[in-house]
Amino acid sequence: MKVIVVGAGIAGLSSAWALTKRGHRVTLLEQGPVPNPLAASGDHHRIIRRAYGRGNGYGRMITEAYEAWDEMWGDLGTTHYDHRGFMCISREPGDEAEDYRDGLREGGWPFEVFDPAEAAARWPFLEPGTFRYAILSPEGGALHCRRIASDLAAWLRANGAEIRDGVRVTAVNAERGEVLLAEGEPLHADRVVVTAGAWVTKLFPDLAGRLSTYRTALAYLEPPADLKAAWDAAPVILDVGGDTDGYIIPPTGGGGLKFGTGRHKVPSADADMDRAPWPDEGRAILRHFAPPMARLDDYRVASVVTCAYTFTADERFTSLARGRCLVVSSCSGHGYKFGAAVGRRVAMAVETGAHDSLLAWLEARAA
Repeated sequence: MKVIVVGAGIAGLSSAWALTKRGHRVTLLEQGPVPNPLAASGDHHRIIRRAYGRGNGYGRMITEAYEAWDEMWGDLGTTHYDHRGFMCISREPGDEAEDYRDGLREGGWPFEVFDPAEAAARWPFLEPGTFRYAILSPEGGALHCRRIASDLAAWLRANGAEIRDGVRVTAVNAERGEVLLAEGEPLHADRVVVTAGAWVTKLFPDLAGRLSTYRTALAYLEPPADLKAAWDAAPVILDVGGDTDGYIIPPTGGGGLKFGTGRHKVPSADADMDRAPWPDEGRAILRHFAPPMARLDDYRVASVVTCAYTFTADERFTSLARGRCLVVSSCSGHGYKFGAAVGRRVAMAVETGAHDSLLAWLEARAA
């Protein structure tokens, strides 16, 4: 089949990869460069881990995600995964870090528990006395997003796929399998896969009630000199406890020390708007991390990067089949780690037409 994929974030690149491997003729369209730093998956690095709360279906999907990444590493001839483990810090009974601990226990995945004194001694960027305990698991680390995108684009070109970057799609006719470019050029295919992230509601405005767009931002920091070695060797920090919804990725894969929090997001009517950092936005992000992080006044904000995400109400992935078109939204703030697996599942759905199975998997509701 001839397949057009709209959007070259991780879901689009992975879908193009899986479809190309299955022998389909793929054209991948991207409004910016590949990788696109404005895309939801266009940053330097993202977390992959096994931890989800008890009963959360995504915990079942992680093994498939790891297998899909291993398949991709084999095709790329290299691994863009820093397997440094991950840590969670609990500050309140029943907080998300504790839920992750319980999810690891439910899944039978390994982890260690450190009391506050042990944790602060091992990781001196933590402030003693501000948290209940820390857990450390070897089952996770950081994926190097921009390196993955660059190598996937090279693989696709080498294996016969067409990548057209710097082209903007203005409309999709799902019934006809037609994509209209900004300059007026129509493209036709047997199937169209739309993985446009936060831009998907521009192509399908009726999805605005199903997908909400948010603007958020991340702070890249320079730590104090005496803490640099500790950060260089640190695991990724999945959650800093309390209600902060904060995570940290140490320097890895060409990306610096990154702090981000789910509390630092605002609704956005347009993914292209308000992408410049706000005054003192880096410091505003840091304020969410004290406690449990120590000496944050000694950190220098190196840069602030804005992001645009789509979220469903229950923060799960979703999809929509319409005519010859398959719309896939695998964001909701935690989609990157499943990118390679999403691509394989999308390719299967394009071939079989079994959208219900894809949706059940994306929503992590399959038994």
